[in-house]
Amino acid sequence: MIEHHRRRLSASAALLLLCCCCWASTAAGAELADKLRDDTELSQSTAKTFRRIMPVRFYSLLEQNPVANSTLSLRSCTIFVPTNEAFQRHRGSTHVLYHIITVALSKDQLPKTVSSDMDGNPPLYITKNRNGDVYVNNARIIPSLTVELTNREGKRQVMHIIDEVLEPLTTLPTAKPDAITNPDAYQFLQQADLLNIGDNRVRTYRSQVALMKKETIYSAPGTHTFLLPVDEGFKLSTRSSLVDAKVIDGHVIPNTVIFTAASQHDEPKTSAAFEDLLKVTVSFFKQKDGKMYVKSNTIIGDAKHPQGVVLAEIVKANIPVRNGVVHLIHRPLMIIDTTVTQFLQSFKDNENGALRKFYEVIMDNGGAVLDDINNLAEVTILAPSNDAWNASSINNIVRDRKKMSEILNMHIIKERLNVEKIRQKNANMIAQVPTVNNRTFLYFNVRGEGSDAVITVEGGGVNATVVQADVAQTNGFVHIIDRVLGVPHTTVLGKLESDPMMSDTYKMGHFSNFNDQLNNTQRRYTFFVPRDKGWQKTELDYPSAHKKLFMRDFAYHSKAILERHLVIADRVFTIKDLAQMSLVSDTVLLPTFRDSLKIKVEEEAGHLHDEYASHEWTGYVIIWNYKKINVYRPDVECTNGIIHVIDYPLLEEKDIVVSGGSYLTESSICIMLANLIMITVAKFLN
Repeated sequence: MIEHHRRRLSASAALLLLCCCCWASTAAGAELADKLRDDTELSQSTAKTFRRIMPVRFYSLLEQNPVANSTLSLRSCTIFVPTNEAFQRHRGSTHVLYHIITVALSKDQLPKTVSSDMDGNPPLYITKNRNGDVYVNNARIIPSLTVELTNREGKRQVMHIIDEVLEPLTTLPTAKPDAITNPDAYQFLQQADLLNIGDNRVRTYRSQVALMKKETIYSAPGTHTFLLPVDEGFKLSTRSSLVDAKVIDGHVIPNTVIFTAASQHDEPKTSAAFEDLLKVTVSFFKQKDGKMYVKSNTIIGDAKHPQGVVLAEIVKANIPVRNGVVHLIHRPLMIIDTTVTQFLQSFKDNENGALRKFYEVIMDNGGAVLDDINNLAEVTILAPSNDAWNASSINNIVRDRKKMSEILNMHIIKERLNVEKIRQKNANMIAQVPTVNNRTFLYFNVRGEGSDAVITVEGGGVNATVVQADVAQTNGFVHIIDRVLGVPHTTVLGKLESDPMMSDTYKMGHFSNFNDQLNNTQRRYTFFVPRDKGWQKTELDYPSAHKKLFMRDFAYHSKAILERHLVIADRVFTIKDLAQMSLVSDTVLLPTFRDSLKIKVEEEAGHLHDEYASHEWTGYVIIWNYKKINVYRPDVECTNGIIHVIDYPLLEEKDIVVSGGSYLTESSICIMLANLIMITVAKFLN
């Protein structure tokens, strides 16, 4: 009896020592442990420190658990202690022994898997990511709070503080005790109805696994990631029949355990369906609202498995099993069996779905846009994410049905346009693509290769990034973007600075200080901006003049030429306004900084500036000084004006040539002015 109490006290002391040292380093922790053993008064005071750092609930569970007490008294061990905040977030019971392993391991010593002290010894999985963080299942170890010490038996013990309570897989209370202990993924699939996984059921998928005789992929030893679609994802009666052996393979990531917190988002992992004639990758990504998704990308498909991305929301994540981790997802991957319209309608009953707000805006606007999409044989949608609709600039127009209809139509393309096709269009230039309104165009740009590629799209003055590309449907694609097109959010200067097509104009305006005025929100600008290819054409036409334009010594000339392109008035002039004004008067006179700009704007039928385009269009041309210049991108809206991107600058060689064929540099102008002043003063003195 005395020995029992001695061990009990010894265990309690070890708990106190573990806690009180949790802010110290390894060496300091050992020294402090010795001090605590020798100083009774100090040892008694550590109880307050312990309760401040370690949750009372976890401390109490440790004290009450005889196995935990025995381990702390007699054995080496590592204990993973959740923070107070972790307990506040946690719902459900806490399994103390799942937080203990019977070997002392520092953070650097932890292997990929360790066996817990819980009945059946279910494993804990260790992940070390690129940032140097170490995770135990889905919980991150807080490195500054790791403690090492030695108990009275001379056994080394380590405590790691973690930011999440570890949750083992357990059975329902109604199941027989020990009915399922430490199951693998196949046993999980077979006995899911007896497991504590909420209201989720996987019966449909389980029957397909049996039908395809794919049990071994789920019972295979090792460390794998398993994605199991729940019954909710098989509402379409024909969908289950599409789950064949290759689709089942596409739901398994072999030899890699991925917990959501530890995952590298948007990093493709090779699935079990990756071979010569079929290549499928799987990756995880997280929305800003915290919801986790998984996506399959069929890179190389076949007749039964078309190319494209399929998204699935993770409805229950991070379920550890003996041979890896299971994530329950709301629909099967790889299967493309809905139209674009059906895909958007699927968010009707999903309040937190990735495109819920886009669907709501369509329906609040009368739903006609959805009908129009449904009538298209082939269609691509650029769908703004939920966060994109939170921009304050949208609140002012969301109730304007006519304007919103125009904006929504700007997001619809009448063809199947995946990333590969965009890249082909983008091979030699920024890809120009018409929307459902043939006079409105979108401009795609692709930078980088493979998973590092960044795709941007510009429409109506807004430059958006594609955050999720190639979500495939039977009649087209959906690309999720991070902004709503057609709702400007930046000034003329901001647009000039960020748009890759206008970089030369921005550089020229920057070194000549022309750009300084373009952030003024009290003015209204109409800016005819030559695109980069336009400036490149001048190098062929006027090679010497082009060279001087981009030299600082000729900033005076550069600024004067840019001022010719900038109309400053109390209103902006859309390209349609200018075309109508040209019908009334043969020449339109527009006020600029120094003088006025005389132009004429006409509509002209032609072809897209795109070798891949197959249809004609009606565009606009500017006539200036007997030159006809195409308007490449009209009506790029900004918060303080509008930009018309043109194919060639309003430039002639004589603009920077003076008599005798010499050039006036900025320095020579200063010298001339100084000489003129001296002559004037001399005449005055005489």
